[in-house]
Parts: sequence; C-alpha cells; structure tokens
Amino acid sequence: MVEVIRGVLGTKEGGSLPQGLWQTEQIRALERSWAEREGQPLYALMARAGAALRTYATLHWPESRCWWIFVGPGNNGGDGYVLARLARQIGIDVVVIAARAPEQLKGDARLAADEWLSAGGRVWLAEQFDGAQQPAPDLVVDALLGTGVSTHLSLLLTKIVATINGLAAPVLAVDLPSGLNGDTGRAMGAVVRATRTLTFIGIKQGMLTGDGVDCIGQLDCDPLGVMPDRAILPAAWRIDYPLLCEWLSPRQRSSNKGGHGKVLLVGGNRGMQGAIVLAARASLRAGAGLVRVCQHPELPPASLYQPELMSLTTADDEGWASVRVIGPGLGQDEWGRGQIARYLTDRLPLVLDADGLNWLAQSPRHQDNWVLTPHPGEAARLLGCTIADIEADRFAAVQALQQRYGGVVLLKGAGTLIYDGERVALCCEGNPGMASGGMGDLLSGIIAALLAQGLSATMATWLGAVIHGEAADLAAADGERGMLASDLLPLIRRLVNPDTITS
Repeated sequence: MVEVIRGVLGTKEGGSLPQGLWQTEQIRALERSWAEREGQPLYALMARAGAALRTYATLHWPESRCWWIFVGPGNNGGDGYVLARLARQIGIDVVVIAARAPEQLKGDARLAADEWLSAGGRVWLAEQFDGAQQPAPDLVVDALLGTGVSTHLSLLLTKIVATINGLAAPVLAVDLPSGLNGDTGRAMGAVVRATRTLTFIGIKQGMLTGDGVDCIGQLDCDPLGVMPDRAILPAAWRIDYPLLCEWLSPRQRSSNKGGHGKVLLVGGNRGMQGAIVLAARASLRAGAGLVRVCQHPELPPASLYQPELMSLTTADDEGWASVRVIGPGLGQDEWGRGQIARYLTDRLPLVLDADGLNWLAQSPRHQDNWVLTPHPGEAARLLGCTIADIEADRFAAVQALQQRYGGVVLLKGAGTLIYDGERVALCCEGNPGMASGGMGDLLSGIIAALLAQGLSATMATWLGAVIHGEAADLAAADGERGMLASDLLPLIRRLVNPDTITS
C-alpha cells in the first residue's frame, strides 16, 4: 500500500504522522533484517517493487500506452526489469534502454533481466539506442541508479540523464531520482528531474533537502511490507505543522501578560531598523507577553511602527527579559560590537541570528542556552568553510555547528534542518517565496516568543520553523513571487492558535 507523504511541494491534503527519514545504508539493513526474519530472498522485495510500480504508474497515468524504461546496472535496474515484464503483461508497449548489457549484470538484477528476456522482452543498449526509431513515450521510467550513487556520474550516465530530462513525457523515478545522493541531498553532477518519485521501505533523508526538493517531484512511499526494525532508528525525523500544533494548547482564562514571557530584541543599526521591527512584531504575533527593542539611539522608536513595542532606554535590561534575541540588523560596527558585549549571556534563553552569528564566527564560544539560526552563508563563516561545503552535506553541517557551538542549531534552506545534539529534524514546510528580505527575522522572533512562553529550546525551534513555513505556504495562495515577510504576520497569529482553525 502506498503511503502518500504530505507536505512535499506544497501539498497539504490530509493529516500528518511522525515520519522517519533514513540513510541509504539503513534501508539496506532493514531489507536484510526483513529477509532474515521472513526467510525470503531479497529478490522478493524486487518483485514487490516492480508490482508496486506498475500499480502506481497505471494509477497516475492511466492513458499511457508506451513506456520507456531506463535501467541501470544494479538493483534499481532490476526493479525496472520487473516493471517492464509486468507492464508488458497488461498490454503496455515497453521499450527498455540499458546502461549495461544484461549479461554483465549480477545477482538479483541479472535474475530480473533474464526473466524479462525469457518473457520475450528486448533490451536496447543506451550507447546504441536511436529513439527516433521507436514510438514516442507517454511515460518515462528512471530505474538507472536509485540509492546506488555516491560519486559523480560517468559520461555515459550523464548522457542518459540528459536524454531522460529532454523527453516530452512525465518521468517516474524508481526509489530515488538518478544522480541524487540519498544521504546528503546533493546532485552528483547530472540528476533526473522526476514528475513523481515512488520510494521504497522509507524516505531517504536527502530527498527533502538540498537538490532533492527540486528533483523528486511528487513524493510517495511504499514500505513493501517491511516493518521498521526496532534496533535501527531513523537518522532524522520529518516535522510539519499538523504534527506539532497540538503543543499549542489554549491559554487559561486567568492568564496575564507577565505569564507569557518578556522578549528583548537587540539589533536595528542605522539603515537596518526594519529587521529588528519585523522580529519584534513576530514575537508579538507569536504570543510573547511583552516585547522590548534595543536599537541604535539615533533611530526613531520602534513604537512608531508597532505601538505595542517598547524601547529600551537604560544601559541594559536590568533583569527584565526572560528571553533575548541578538542580531537582526545589528551591524558589524562599534555600536554592534558593544551590544554583543553587553547582551550576550550564558544564563537566559537566547536566539542568535544574522550579525549576531557573524560576531560569533569572529569570537567562537560554546553555550547550551542558545538557539542559532544560520543560513548557509553564515554557517560557512561559523565553520570556516565555503557555502559549497555546507550544501554538499547539510546534515553533516548542522551537526558540526551544534558540536562546535552547542545549544540548538537551525540550518536554513530548502529542507530546514534542526539539531539539538540528539535528534535531527527536517522541516518540509515553506516555499521559494520565502527567499526575500526579512523572513529570517520573523523566524527569530517566533522562536523567542515560544521560548518566552515556556517551551524547551528544541520544541520552540521545531514549532517556530513549522509555523514560519506554514505561514508562508498560506501566504503563497496569492503567489510566491512578491511575497513579503510582513505578509506572514497575521498568519502567524492564526497558527499559534490552532484551536481557532477550522478544517
């Protein structure tokens, strides 16, 4: 039975359940454990995969009558050979294009290829294939590599991927788009751009971050009857708003503003007041009881932009705040340096963002009381590497950041990652409309407000990320291009009150 994974590419139908994300070697271990426990050969899973693919393809493309199936040299190719044989049984015109001759295959892939040939099927070698001599496909199946890629594609495979991407037909990727590293989410040179991907056993963690979000298309998962082994825990967890919103219980009738936390935001240098105002407004909308702003003294008071905001008029907050945010619009001049020296604390819960992170990169320290929210550029400065290094393995990067600096680290980007030293969470909310100024400031303000209301650093960061992304997805109803950070503010208020949301 196919389990549809909600929250991918903006799909929001139905609810959401906790969802483990797996590394490719863990999937192989789950397969071996299943085979040993059930006393069955691994080929039985290949047969199930082929059958699941046929059902899936006929469900989503019921009018398609000519399938081009590109098969690779490993078990992903074996899945393709099984699919070809089963599709031919129901009258589909199947063209199989192989990266390697069937007689050169080994193991289960060879068995699947032999069964295809014994059933009267034909194999075209990719190097000799002339598509002009074949009927045009109305469905293309990518069964080249699946999870079996950890290095850049060869010249031949690169050419095959280019052929797949150039065909005027929908593309079904088997388990994983070929060329995508299932562990890191990086394209290993060329990568197939799938219309839909049917993955097996469990979702590979790289599918929902980095390049994965652009090439998987609509993602569905079929466990093939393999139940998780209790001895093998997921490498990461997918989180979204429907899963976490139950943590936002209604307030007691006797509540007062002092009981919902006091947030102090430090930043807003000359020319950058908008950043601190956005962060402060987000704290208000996310439910902080009182919000105070410390900004450059030459700027007009923040209350001109939001009457409910207070300004800090003394040299420090004199123990007033329960949570601090440092960084939005802070700047890197002497005024900014002075605020870092004055307000950086190892006692209060703290959110460090933007220039707060840039100052931290210059004077590294390890603390357990903060939440760090870098984008890839800031992460590269914090780790002394390049943005390309960060994006090459976002999972490794977020863990390295936490190990070096402590606390909870949120690495922004498509497929935001959060690591608290124990668990990696992946937020699959959000959309490209968020690639605009001020969005990160909102996130800092939301997380701070949740901390102020008593949530743990981990839960405040998880919830902050999914509220931020879900608000952007709701705002995208009017289009992603041109979305402003301030467009999210009324939606943040709605989302921190899930009891008011009707289905």
